[in-house]
Amino acid sequence: MTAYSVLDLVPVREGGTLTEAFAAARDLAQAAERLGCKRYWVAEHHAMEGIAGGATSVVLAHIGNATSTIRIGSGGIMLPNHTPFQIAEQFGTLDALFPGRIDLGLGRAPGAGPELQRALRKDLHRAAEMFPQDVVELQAFMAGNTTIHPTPGIGARPEFWMLGSSLFGAQLAARLGMPYAFASHFAPDHLDAALEIYRRDFQPSEACAQPHVMAAMNLFCAETEEKAETLATSQLQAFVALRTGQPSKLKPPVKGYRAQLPPTAQAMLAHIGQASAIGTPDQCAASIAAFVKRTGADEIIFAGPTFDPAERIASLERALAALA
Repeated sequence: MTAYSVLDLVPVREGGTLTEAFAAARDLAQAAERLGCKRYWVAEHHAMEGIAGGATSVVLAHIGNATSTIRIGSGGIMLPNHTPFQIAEQFGTLDALFPGRIDLGLGRAPGAGPELQRALRKDLHRAAEMFPQDVVELQAFMAGNTTIHPTPGIGARPEFWMLGSSLFGAQLAARLGMPYAFASHFAPDHLDAALEIYRRDFQPSEACAQPHVMAAMNLFCAETEEKAETLATSQLQAFVALRTGQPSKLKPPVKGYRAQLPPTAQAMLAHIGQASAIGTPDQCAASIAAFVKRTGADEIIFAGPTFDPAERIASLERALAALA
């Protein structure tokens, strides 16, 4: 049976505050728990005024204190931005605070320009090249297979995940015997090839005996197809702003937004939106079922920020009711 989860960027909306964004994240996680979702994940982004998940482990502590059963974790931690020792301490702390509930999803792409590299005091290109070794080192820190022991950290048992949007992550996840999550909600190009490589080359590990796949979808579910499309336009505006180098806070929805765009932008959104369920509950359930059939995914994780946070919760409620 397919499991369903929630991916949150902790969006900061236009005219809103960080405090409101963190409160909305708490409410979304509590709703996901109430609705039977398996996981609530936060994604790490930096220096973007519209995304408040940069201090990912701190946000997860906030979420953990507001929930009791749902798994919480990173989708993901961009390991090149950090040292393995620091992440071992952070997620070792989370594992001690919320035992048996912590996921540690790891990604390679820092997505950072020169200014952020200077601010992080990191050569991110070189750090990205060290990613496979850093993943292994991080696991060794928590297993106690190092001369220095992180405290907290040693003995922690978060569920490790490899994240990816290319073939590299699939190959590494297969080699290390890790469950694999693909970012198809914004980078669908290599989805099918990556999953094929992951399953073909998978080497069982103590933590993961067989291939286990999560795929991400955008979800906007409303009473009518027109309303669902309108809800989605806040995210569509964010995609266009990001692709044009003008990221901003999450903007209010705009009716008929796609039709107002030039053909190139419409094509870009159509391409990105391959892994999307936008429409009525029945339409969304059908889109999700078709995507599960295509990918064979064990789990689906739903992205999809809305300008009004209550609309995202309502969207999730409608879709999960239809899937049930």
